[in-house]
Amino acid sequence: MNKVLVLGGGFAGVEAAIYLRKQDLDVTLVSDRDYFYIYPTSIWIPTGDVTREDVSVPLDKLAMKHGFKLIVDPVEQFDAQSKKVTLQSGRILDEFAYIVVALGQDKMQHKGIEHTLTICGKPEEATALYERLDALIQKREGKIAMGFGGNPKDTSAVRGGPAFEVLFNVDTYLKKKGVRDNFELTFFAPMEKPGQKMGEKALVMMEKMFKMTNIHKKVGSKITHFEEDGICFEDETKLESDLTMFISAGTGHNILKESGLPLSDAGYVVTNEYNEIEGVDGVYAIGDSAALMGPEWRAKQGHVAEVMAKNAAYNIFNDIQNIDSKQSYMDHLNILCVMDTGNGAAFVYRSDKGGKMIPLPIVGHWMKKMWGWYCRYSKLGKIPRLPGM
Repeated sequence: MNKVLVLGGGFAGVEAAIYLRKQDLDVTLVSDRDYFYIYPTSIWIPTGDVTREDVSVPLDKLAMKHGFKLIVDPVEQFDAQSKKVTLQSGRILDEFAYIVVALGQDKMQHKGIEHTLTICGKPEEATALYERLDALIQKREGKIAMGFGGNPKDTSAVRGGPAFEVLFNVDTYLKKKGVRDNFELTFFAPMEKPGQKMGEKALVMMEKMFKMTNIHKKVGSKITHFEEDGICFEDETKLESDLTMFISAGTGHNILKESGLPLSDAGYVVTNEYNEIEGVDGVYAIGDSAALMGPEWRAKQGHVAEVMAKNAAYNIFNDIQNIDSKQSYMDHLNILCVMDTGNGAAFVYRSDKGGKMIPLPIVGHWMKKMWGWYCRYSKLGKIPRLPGM
């Protein structure tokens, strides 16, 4: 039986392992933590609506359900040509015919980044956001700044949606606590039109949402550094903040630098539309580890990562059978999300035909809640997977 090694236990890696097992292949998944973390629903951790455990699925349960082997041990080194993987424990894996790289990405490091917390980094930081916010609420006043950054070398590496979601959820939460008027909420980003990927219509609606919620904006000026009490910008202004949440843009995973794989300027693995790597047989890169092809508005998202994972499983199986049939992710390249606000949501969609944002008062919040429930229990095999999901 052909053996396949999947590096990474996120959306791309878990989906790849599940679909490779559907092809009856011998699959081993390596992860640096023992749980699959549902990042899209972690936005409710800072407001205490859910806990880290609520948005985590034990990987051993997924492995048992789907029949793949699991190794919880961070990757220390990877040599693509020899297909040799060295783990942090010193264990060496070199007996696999195929390797799927789904290690995710690293974050760009800004000066003073230690003074910020993020919703898109280590899960522990989401819990820390809750604790810091709760402490401010106990004081019944404060200044809160939330935003995201960009990577000039790769526009797909921006994580803007979660910043908006946490910001609007905090606004809703403070209103429920009866202390919103005592807090100054500010959104910040270095670009002139943050959220422009969603399309012009979405930008207009976002502007209305900011005005309705009395959330201030500081945009269009490069961030120079962070301080304990605020954010400093290139225009020599400083945004004072008692609590700063910042989602740094992504950059290539550090393990890939010495892997021998072809990398983009931003450090992502260069693949074709089938997630194959030119000159490196049997190695595929998917999810945030892969350089995303497509238009300027493209964005690294979970549903695109899962499409890549399914395609990689299909393409690997056909390669084993010497069948010349491959699946591409390009037809599935779009921006798709339900942007939650804590008391509702907005459906966001962007394709080559343009973008749209549809308000979903009240019901939208519960739609996202239901999606989180579906994500967990469909992966655990307790409910059927919907077609195309």
